[in-house]
Amino acid sequence: MVKPGPAAALEARYQNSFGRAAGYLPRNRKAVDAWLTEFVAKARKRTAGHVPSVQTLADLLEADKSLRDSVNLMIDQAQRLDPGQKHKHIKNIDEMLNCLDEITVTAPEYRLDPNERVFFPMSALFCYMMATEAGWEAFRNKQFNDKLLGVLSAWCTFLDSEESRYVLNEGPKGWLCQAASEQNKLYEFVVPEPGALYGGFASFNAFFNRRIKPEFRPNGAKDDPRAIISPNDGSVVRYVPNVQEDADITLKGQPYSLRQMLNGYEHTDRFVGGDVFQSFLSGANYHRWHAPVDGRVVHVEKVSGLMFSELQTKDVDTSAGTLSQGYQANVNTRGLIVIESTVPDIGLVCVIPVGITEISSVRFSVAVGDPVTRGDELGYFSYGGSSMALVFQPGKVDFTVPNNTIDTADDGAPIFVNSRIATAK
Repeated sequence: MVKPGPAAALEARYQNSFGRAAGYLPRNRKAVDAWLTEFVAKARKRTAGHVPSVQTLADLLEADKSLRDSVNLMIDQAQRLDPGQKHKHIKNIDEMLNCLDEITVTAPEYRLDPNERVFFPMSALFCYMMATEAGWEAFRNKQFNDKLLGVLSAWCTFLDSEESRYVLNEGPKGWLCQAASEQNKLYEFVVPEPGALYGGFASFNAFFNRRIKPEFRPNGAKDDPRAIISPNDGSVVRYVPNVQEDADITLKGQPYSLRQMLNGYEHTDRFVGGDVFQSFLSGANYHRWHAPVDGRVVHVEKVSGLMFSELQTKDVDTSAGTLSQGYQANVNTRGLIVIESTVPDIGLVCVIPVGITEISSVRFSVAVGDPVTRGDELGYFSYGGSSMALVFQPGKVDFTVPNNTIDTADDGAPIFVNSRIATAK
């Protein structure tokens, strides 16, 4: 077998990186390169000081020489991924910080051409850095990760503000134009004031996590108490039986460790040997999540975790998107909502919304003690792509949707809120 040349190897690494394989970045790598060139040029023109969250990151890198060296090395290694040095977008830490400043005041613009849809700026900024040995270490550094979380929180605050609405218009790059409305099936959603300025939305995030009209997600299993319904729109990543309390999540075929996934939850032992069902939400999906069973909420917890860490493999892995989904359910920022079902044969069900890359804003709509009926809202994500995992006790359910045999996160069977995904045994 002829080993691919440097250019082909870089292209393969990009196509099979988590951001690309999971559908967060366009298939056309040149679009990301063009976006980065333009965005870095814009950031270089900044004359103001760093925003507070970026300044905090800058202070950490100034104080921690080892971490600073690691970040410098990942920037250097990212440049060397391209032997021709054609895409030296980020030359140093200062330029990286300026780009993060710019991101905190920038809302994503719509693009008609799918090959130009760079909707996730931090994923694009870090896509080559994440593919390096030094990047693997840097993005797993807790202090570095926590400071990036602060930057994302600042960006989320901006996307929650009125200032972010400038992209909610009917122009060719606006999310209310005809093409965007058709792509996102806006007719299925509640638009506060159709035809009004910004559609009546209070912010970009209000547009992103907009509510869906009930008639478009009917509960077809409401008369069967043994039915388990999907908590979200998305596509099947996988479902796995006999999940163990402890496992090496970096090994192919062992994507889940209940102890890590459930963050040491006191009743983790009741799930040992059970089933995990995971699905993927793209940026265009409905981003509120609902109760899969009738019951009572007995545990609610937000777990702070990693954001820009993908599963490291020795070679390019053609299933990187799917494998990293399982890895990220163990280590990324996520919510834990445990529901004790009123159907004894179902028992406990843990609903785990997982924030991926840009998404770490897991927001709950329920609290411990609340009764829930299938289809009741449990919470929502703010802007970006994300994932959802369900954990069932052993021997409790039979799945009724096909498992994913395609090995990429966004090509599994489609699922919709309130549709049946399993039945109690």
